[in-house]
Amino acid sequence: MQAARCPTDELSLTNCAVVSEKDLQSGQHVTVKTTPNHKFVFTVKSHTTVVPGTIAFSLPQRKWAGLSIGQEVEVANYNFDKCKQCIGSMTVEIDFLQKKSTDSSAYDSDKMAAEFIQQFNNQGFSVTQQLVFSFCDKLFGLVIKDIEAMDSSILKGEMPTGKKQKIDVGLMVGNSQVVFEKAETSSLTLVGKAKTKEARQTIINPEWNFEKMGIGGLDREFSDIFRRAFASRVFPPDIVEQMGCKHVKGIMLFGPPGCGKTLMARQIGKMLNAREPKIVNGPEILNKYVGESEANIRKLFADAEDEQKRLGANSGLHIIIFDELDAICKQRGTGASSTGVHDTVVNQLLSKIDGVEQLNNILVIGMTNRPDLIDDALMRPGRFEVKMEIGLPDEKGRVQILTIHTNKMRGFGLLSGDVDIPELAAETKNYSGAELEGLVRAAQSTAMNRHIKATSTVEVDMERAEKLQVSRSDFMGSLNNDIKPAFGTNQEDYASYIMNGIIKWGDPVTSVLDDGELLVQQTKNSDRTPLVSVLLEGPPHSGKTALAAQIAEDSEFPFIKICSPDKMIGHSEISKCQAIKKVFDDAYKSQLSCVVVDDIERLLDYVPIGPRFSNLVLQALLVLLKKPPPKGRKLLIIGTTSRKDILQEMEMLDAFSTTIHIQNISTGEQLVDALEVTHTFVDCIASVYMKAKQSWPRKQPLSLSPSLSVFLSISLSLSLTLSLSFSCNSDHTLYLYLHQTPP
Repeated sequence: MQAARCPTDELSLTNCAVVSEKDLQSGQHVTVKTTPNHKFVFTVKSHTTVVPGTIAFSLPQRKWAGLSIGQEVEVANYNFDKCKQCIGSMTVEIDFLQKKSTDSSAYDSDKMAAEFIQQFNNQGFSVTQQLVFSFCDKLFGLVIKDIEAMDSSILKGEMPTGKKQKIDVGLMVGNSQVVFEKAETSSLTLVGKAKTKEARQTIINPEWNFEKMGIGGLDREFSDIFRRAFASRVFPPDIVEQMGCKHVKGIMLFGPPGCGKTLMARQIGKMLNAREPKIVNGPEILNKYVGESEANIRKLFADAEDEQKRLGANSGLHIIIFDELDAICKQRGTGASSTGVHDTVVNQLLSKIDGVEQLNNILVIGMTNRPDLIDDALMRPGRFEVKMEIGLPDEKGRVQILTIHTNKMRGFGLLSGDVDIPELAAETKNYSGAELEGLVRAAQSTAMNRHIKATSTVEVDMERAEKLQVSRSDFMGSLNNDIKPAFGTNQEDYASYIMNGIIKWGDPVTSVLDDGELLVQQTKNSDRTPLVSVLLEGPPHSGKTALAAQIAEDSEFPFIKICSPDKMIGHSEISKCQAIKKVFDDAYKSQLSCVVVDDIERLLDYVPIGPRFSNLVLQALLVLLKKPPPKGRKLLIIGTTSRKDILQEMEMLDAFSTTIHIQNISTGEQLVDALEVTHTFVDCIASVYMKAKQSWPRKQPLSLSPSLSVFLSISLSLSLTLSLSFSCNSDHTLYLYLHQTPP
């Protein structure tokens, strides 16, 4: 027969080869042999307009079989073996026939499959066959990808065996199953069950590893980020569609410097099977020309917009990382500049992340040390929805970080056996990840310095350098001298207050320290009282600050800071409030913190003349003293004052949980005990004895030593009378008598 063009468009949609009624009958199946090695199976349909001796094909059929108009082909009858060639299931690749007719509507694959079986029932299909399918007044191009034969036991009325057999040619029957698979580059959206489970590559790279990525101490944070931001992207799209959930499009990482925000954001791109992340620093967005800053924002999202238009739900994940986000996303309306550049940049970013034409294939990660500066509109759900604090690592996290930074040394045998990582982790309370890395570098430089020859030229002793090892002493030396935590305990800060130690001259001092220990234990162990505050009040020079510093030191909290007036000399009221608030904000970043608010009346600028005090600082202190720390954090506040009556009038006493009175030495026994503890009493006797021995033979006046003068001045300041008398016998032995008389 001779190949011809299909006479009408309606006939071309039937997927049948059209013949004359004189040659073949409708519904017959034929093989069309184009070359000795190529033959194709068609179902025929008769029509009056076809010339006898010709067989008409549609354009997709001619393209598939490689036929040309007028070509001579050999046509023969073909009979299907209904026990082996009935189609059980058939996978069909689908796309819009013409690119100009594409749309974003969702097509129900279940209805599409039912329509397909109805249109093409009892027709033969071959693998790789091309055809046109009309559905909902849209034309789709189809390609047969795979055919599985129906289980023959089902046709015999027996129990199915479950065996699946691939065939090249099959006959469509009423109970065949058709599964649609979207073409790779198609923007078609399919819904329903009659579609393939897309062979999606998991979004999480199977080879990722925290230790290899250099991330330590952030297990809990990453677990929370994964649950919120990535769990929905791991599930198949059809399940996500059925749940009607949207992917999280923004993550905000905030916390102290050096805790791993930038590192985590940088490594997320390696962990995910996504496009190469775009990393941009906030200040790089800004441009002096009008409109250029907003254009820079649009450029960041251009690739994601283009891909979503082309591929729809099949679009890959685009990651955009903003470092120092607070540089461009400050609160709108707060800028002093008349241009309002920051405001328009924020508006542009809002519209791109969650505007009218919102994108669903992006993940924006913002990082900042100042979340309080970020515009509120960015922080709502749908934008930067996941807010994660990357805080200081705990002891387990510090072990992980130190292990990561010493792995290479350990692998090459450069780490001494006496280096105990858990011991170092216990000693480095409140160290950030960056400070721990700096500690390792400092220990390495100390070890290398031992192998440098001290000559006129700097040379390395190669013989000894081959035996280079970083030892425990290198780490401890760097710990004590080189690297100090920014949010830790500055020992020099409070050591000056107790440099002479605490003189336990009696029960009043011991009871204060015991009460302080109880308050420390309450702060550590009680979950009901995360905030404990105590006020030490008493007369001037009674040792309140020293006792507060001693209680803080004995607590061994990882964060101890003293808020003292001597550090705020010359500060304005506003700057003083900011300095006090910063101390408390830093304290909230640690698991256990102790803040000593020393000499409160001096912080308040109180003077009895007037009287005058700073109400601004007073209100700030009242708020901070009552503010509980964040969840999981505990804070002990120790205040000191010499004017309890003034604080009572200012209503500040109610801000403290309890008040402890500190008293001066009030009895002779307490004075003697104090002198004995400090050995001042013995020094006085020795000094007087030597003076008396020298002056006795000449009957000269006895000159008292400075220490005895101090002793006498103390005794005169008491509310009781102390009298001293001296006498010597013939052996030049000095006797000192202490007489106590009632007032």
